[in-house]
Amino acid sequence: MSSRPDANLPPNHAGLSHVADRLGATASLLCAIHCAALPFVLALLPALGLGFLANHGFERAFIACASVLAVTMAAHGYRRHRVARVFALLVPGLLMLWIGGFVFDLSHATLWHSLFVVAGGTCVALAHVANLRLARMQTHNCDCVTPA
Repeated sequence: MSSRPDANLPPNHAGLSHVADRLGATASLLCAIHCAALPFVLALLPALGLGFLANHGFERAFIACASVLAVTMAAHGYRRHRVARVFALLVPGLLMLWIGGFVFDLSHATLWHSLFVVAGGTCVALAHVANLRLARMQTHNCDCVTPA
């Protein structure tokens, strides 16, 4: 029996979690960039055929999906590396995302909306990156352990 916690997982499961964390980090970072740039390019989006990016429904659906992915990957990562530090970034990040996306209306409180969503998206992206690094360190350490 292997000492690695992920030894009982299907062969591609560990690789799939890395892909999902990378996807989550990329999506969160793109969300933060989108929200930071949105006030400046709001008039250009319809001309470029990207008017749906300014839609509240699209943004709220993206926040909900990003939240589910982030919580799932953080919980999966915690089961592997047993370090709760990821949640110190994830929980405040998700709170800021939800406050920015659901409390501050983009049309009336643009500055607060942008600040909260950009800061929240950045924290969620950093949580994904921290989860990836911790999982990589844990996997590396387990590979180096020789059976007694």
